[in-house]
Amino acid sequence: MRGVASQVLTTAEWQARAAAHRARVAPYTQPWRERRARGATHPVYDFLFQYYHYSPGRLETWHPDPSDTLEDSAAARAAFAAPTYVATAGVIRRDVASLSDTDRARCNDTVALLRATAERPAHFGCFGMHEWAMVYRGQCVRHEGTAPLRLPQAEVDAFVESRPIVCSHFDAFRFFTPAAKPLNRLPIAWATRYDSEQPGCIHANMDLYRWAYTHMPWVGSALLLAAFELAVALRELDMQAAPYDLAAFGVEPVCIETAAGREEYQRRQRALSERAGVLRGQLLDAL
Repeated sequence: MRGVASQVLTTAEWQARAAAHRARVAPYTQPWRERRARGATHPVYDFLFQYYHYSPGRLETWHPDPSDTLEDSAAARAAFAAPTYVATAGVIRRDVASLSDTDRARCNDTVALLRATAERPAHFGCFGMHEWAMVYRGQCVRHEGTAPLRLPQAEVDAFVESRPIVCSHFDAFRFFTPAAKPLNRLPIAWATRYDSEQPGCIHANMDLYRWAYTHMPWVGSALLLAAFELAVALRELDMQAAPYDLAAFGVEPVCIETAAGREEYQRRQRALSERAGVLRGQLLDAL
């Protein structure tokens, strides 16, 4: 990436980085595996492996930063193989020539989306109402078998009807109940789903993880991990603000039905948006 000095990592150095990387993701990947083995679910963290189609094993697998190369060794050749990596002149590096036309087109599309999103003004007035719209009138309560609503259905419905709904993210909007969709003040459709993406949206910022893993191993695991950890923080806020009772999972609510709750939500949303802005720039630079 621009402004980052390249390094030639020894085998000991990259193996230490790979071990540190696995240790940082293990608190999420290992519980996911354990829950799957016993048929259990978690309404907050399972999303990171169900909605985002990147396996725990791939998340745990370390790759160097784009600016770095690896000292040629048997261990490095076993871990970083062709066609993505090539050994030459005593080092192992990524081989950009191995990118297909499809890979390059996908990269260009992502760059265009990230740039367009970054250039739009950020909006912080949604207050997480999308999760409430997903259970409006009780037509399809997504976590019904795992977590009950923390308010009676009538109160949930009344709150939805009392607030403006301004969801700008299609993949959140598409889970609105049929009765809630006409309440959204922004027109969103699949064909134009990226036209309303803006940098204040917690889902657009969460999706930085999607765009990072879509272009692995080219962007490197440090950037991927930063995007994943941001997605975790955003998902936590998302579900804290939802109308579910998550006390059984140790999750305290952010009660957006109160003025204090909306203030807390917006404060945290702004802080996470700032983190996302830095990360979006780094991802653009890498791509």
